[in-house]
Amino acid sequence: MREAIYRHTIATRVLHWVNALCVFLMLMSGLQILNAHPRLYWGQYGANADRAVLDITPSDSSDGHALAMLRIDGHELPSTRFLGVSRDMAFPGWLTIPSYRDLATGRRWHFFFAWLLVFNSGLYFSISFFRGHIKRDLLPTREQLAPTQILREFWNHLKLRFPRGEAARDYNSLQKLAYLTILFLLAPMILATGLTMSPDIDAGYPWLVTLFGGRQSARTLHFICATAVVLFIVIHLAMVVLAGPVNEIRSMITGRYVLPSSRMK
Repeated sequence: MREAIYRHTIATRVLHWVNALCVFLMLMSGLQILNAHPRLYWGQYGANADRAVLDITPSDSSDGHALAMLRIDGHELPSTRFLGVSRDMAFPGWLTIPSYRDLATGRRWHFFFAWLLVFNSGLYFSISFFRGHIKRDLLPTREQLAPTQILREFWNHLKLRFPRGEAARDYNSLQKLAYLTILFLLAPMILATGLTMSPDIDAGYPWLVTLFGGRQSARTLHFICATAVVLFIVIHLAMVVLAGPVNEIRSMITGRYVLPSSRMK
């Protein structure tokens, strides 16, 4: 018989799924907003004629198929069947909310779920600090921060060797560092750059614009941080599948997590 532990409280589970929904809807509505002007700048720029650090330009291929040219700092990368499939949208409709070109609706979706995410995350932080969840479960120990330990964990993950038995009772060093990066680095950066793009916030707190080197620089950083969140989600979901999706998903629904047997199959 394998031991089952109570891993996630009901508050953590509910807030996790609400945050997951908000993030996915914000990413899709964010791509709708980016479709309106699929160019990113750095500094006090933003006009169509200005040099962009990233540019997605619809074009035509020699065989007549849809084509988009992805330009990153002057380097051109052709893209087919994904970027620029539609003549008026850089990203395909199945990735955006709404699925058709509508900047106003996309902004409403984005801002509504952004504030829902802020409220939900604030509630999560309050509960986590009050109950000691962050200090007890997320802060790495001195041993876990040792470079040799981090490299060992990284190598084990590359070889798909996940913690088993008692070692699976707590988060490992890579998990803790990843969660802390999302909570205390990427999330605040996304919030700050998002607020910097608001003219009302600029009027009340002009130092934000100076801090990020201009509204367009804030927009670029907003996109980069959002891309990092997407990368985290992809890796997170891959690890859930590889580590045992039934056990992992069940623990986030019921709170019950069965410790994997320490005996290797």
